[in-house]
Amino acid sequence: QVQLVESGGGSVQAGGSLRLSCAASGRTLSRYKMGWFRQAPGREREFVAGLRWSGGSTYYADSVKGRFTISGDNAKNTVSLQMNSLKRDDTAVYYCAADSKYSGWHPADMDYWGKGTLVTVSS
Repeated sequence: QVQLVESGGGSVQAGGSLRLSCAASGRTLSRYKMGWFRQAPGREREFVAGLRWSGGSTYYADSVKGRFTISGDNAKNTVSLQMNSLKRDDTAVYYCAADSKYSGWHPADMDYWGKGTLVTVSS
């Protein structure tokens, strides 16, 4: 089992920045992939950014490329999401997720989820 706890959400004006963190416990993450997903009201949960510990490859949704950066600290079992140039469309609950399978980044591919942290971007 893996337990995930997100932090760092809040309210920010458009153009501002926030940094989300995800602390993992229960197992070491070296064999896992970690990702950030988000869900806005009335919309499906969607992939935002992902990291494979093995090799360190990172992946981003087109909507956040160039603005968001995912990073991880394997020794501390943490994954972060630096969000810059935030837009109103980025408003959502952001979830940290983990999975041990070598699969894609659909929400259904992820086995473990945090409870989420709310990000609100105002104009």
